[in-house]
Amino acid sequence: MRYVLTSRSHMIDSPPTYNADYDYKNWEAYSNLSYFTRTLPPVPKDCPTPMGVLGKKELPNTKLLAEKLLLRRRFIPDPQSSSLMFAFFAQHFTHQFFKSDMKKGPAFTQAKGHGVDLSHIYGDSLERQHKLRLFKDGKLRFKIIDGEVYPPTVDEVGVTMHYPPNLPESQRFAVGHEAFGLVPGLIMYATIWLREHNRVCDVLQDVHPDWDDERLFQTARLILIGETIKIVIEDYVQHLSGYNFKLKFDPELLFSQRFQYQNRIASEFNTIYHWHPLMPEDFHIQDEVYSYKQFVFNTSMVTQHGINNLVESFTKQIAGRVAGGRNVPGSLMYVAIKSIENSRKMRYQSLNAYRKRFSMKPYSSFEDLTGEKEMAAILEEMYGHVDAVELYPGLLVEKPRQNGIFGETMVEMGAPYSLKGLMGNPICSPEYWKPSTFGGSAGFAIVNAASLQKLVCNNVRGPCPIASFRVPDLQDTGSVTINSSTAHSRGSDVNPTVILKERTTEL
Repeated sequence: MRYVLTSRSHMIDSPPTYNADYDYKNWEAYSNLSYFTRTLPPVPKDCPTPMGVLGKKELPNTKLLAEKLLLRRRFIPDPQSSSLMFAFFAQHFTHQFFKSDMKKGPAFTQAKGHGVDLSHIYGDSLERQHKLRLFKDGKLRFKIIDGEVYPPTVDEVGVTMHYPPNLPESQRFAVGHEAFGLVPGLIMYATIWLREHNRVCDVLQDVHPDWDDERLFQTARLILIGETIKIVIEDYVQHLSGYNFKLKFDPELLFSQRFQYQNRIASEFNTIYHWHPLMPEDFHIQDEVYSYKQFVFNTSMVTQHGINNLVESFTKQIAGRVAGGRNVPGSLMYVAIKSIENSRKMRYQSLNAYRKRFSMKPYSSFEDLTGEKEMAAILEEMYGHVDAVELYPGLLVEKPRQNGIFGETMVEMGAPYSLKGLMGNPICSPEYWKPSTFGGSAGFAIVNAASLQKLVCNNVRGPCPIASFRVPDLQDTGSVTINSSTAHSRGSDVNPTVILKERTTEL
């Protein structure tokens, strides 16, 4: 595991080197946190072709490119059996550090931090955080619906959220990220983490009855950061990587290594994470089937069906395959087109340039890239040379790994960004990674025992549904029985001994 962490993390420059406006090292590129950093410098403006020296004089029309190579003809399920729990977790988790500032341009970020800070739970400013806090017992504000904890509404806390004007006030939930009302899967995760924060505060208060609100809040936040990183490495990255090797979150593995506890989000990382093929054609919740139009901004589904049923339904529904081409839903094509346009504004180098940067062999032909003839011929007609294929379209048409959700480039680029960003978090440093940081042994134990399944089971009432990033086999479906607990329970009710069937995904 130490080798996995160091070999991947050392591929990412730290301190950062370039940004969209500077293709050479300078203080501005290093110090200006409003920029995404860049792994490779932009293609110089005076090159003979848009991608350098090879390929055609003009890049293909974005709409035509997307329609011919990216648009879904039929839903292609993911061979790794990724669930919608995985798809919504990817969206929920990454939007704390992927927040492009489109007023300034795609090279800039609105995020105040460049890593896992849980700003999507707590808000990205002190003003927003304070509006979301209860200022009692360290907790976040909440409301009780049918005996269970849910986020407060916008009119109750006064934070800005992006909702359509016709949505009733009772359905305008207020959470850390202003855009999370977009789909019920995001509000589901926001609700689970809200409950978890308040649950952890109860545990801490039982151990430290003398602590004030501020210390309970701040320590609970550190614990949730730790839980998040543990879940991301051992459940999420484990699944998406397809590695047979079982990943382990253990910061002490790096204490003897040359490692910098800092991170900058690269714009290329932001771009490659546009996994819109994950989305299905419709959404199956209990016995109901919802179209995209019925699903988007329908926050009432969260309280109507409840967290238990959403988790169960999203775990059972398979997501789409990302690589291999022609699997972007028609309703999300505009996002794919915009991603290509923004990549051109930032003058990304080619797919093959990034393959070389991340120690992969460049593709020698279009058929080598796609693994088939038809899309290869279209690419050749559009680009002229395989070294001129753009990064984002190349990633989506790249041949998938055997029975894989992604092609080789997505995994081999994504893993270094992910592991460097996770292990570069301050809580993983020798100064922070100790029980006292997390309120003692009780808080440290919460971090070290975290998993997706336990996160869900500790924050729902009654039988706990199977929560998995992989659609379970038929014999695995059912519920996990533990003591009932809710986020507003006292600590004595919310720390049950959970005996779960350990599930590893070996693909």
